[in-house]
Amino acid sequence: MKALQLTGCALLTFVLLSGCRNRQYAHVLDRDDQDMVGSHEAGAETWKPLIDESVASMLGRACSDVSTVSYTTAGGTPVRNVCFVGVENRSSEPIGDFREQIYEYIDAAIGRSDQFDMISRRYVEAAMSEIRCRPEVLVLPQKQAELQAALQRAEQPFDFILFAKISSGTTRSNKDYQRDYLLTLELLDIHTGKSLKESASLRKGYHKTRLGELRHYGN
Repeated sequence: MKALQLTGCALLTFVLLSGCRNRQYAHVLDRDDQDMVGSHEAGAETWKPLIDESVASMLGRACSDVSTVSYTTAGGTPVRNVCFVGVENRSSEPIGDFREQIYEYIDAAIGRSDQFDMISRRYVEAAMSEIRCRPEVLVLPQKQAELQAALQRAEQPFDFILFAKISSGTTRSNKDYQRDYLLTLELLDIHTGKSLKESASLRKGYHKTRLGELRHYGN
């Protein structure tokens, strides 16, 4: 009888811990809850700090830089009309649906500054589709002129192009590895060819076991 009771307890514990097959559970996070840390690739815990740091650096640099003079003035405050052309992923891992969120976070964060007037993404994507242009070729003056002409027809002229690029570097130690993520923002003045570039970096360790973290970082 005792053996049967022990077996029943073991089965109940297994069901409670594993849950029913083909079911999934979720919960809503409070504002002060920490982001989940991705076990195999970058997630919210990586991209949000990178965006915050790179945008803050870009805004601080743009406010103090006097070499970029191609802007309009509204109420005595210099305003840069910016065409944000997307997020380029040059890292070793896919970023999936985070590409959209990264774009929106950057666009909204910079757009809140009095220094920038961001052109709507809908105008930008429609114009780039019209001229069949990819973001990486917009360093060419001819392509810049084509994009400018397309957006001017929609009454959306710009003076600056904003590029965002994600890159990474990986250091391996047996089954454990460290990945260094870099988010770079580049603001290009199409009139002078000069650019402002700011980056933010974040390091993240990946381990097969908890002992891997302790062995490499001693946390």
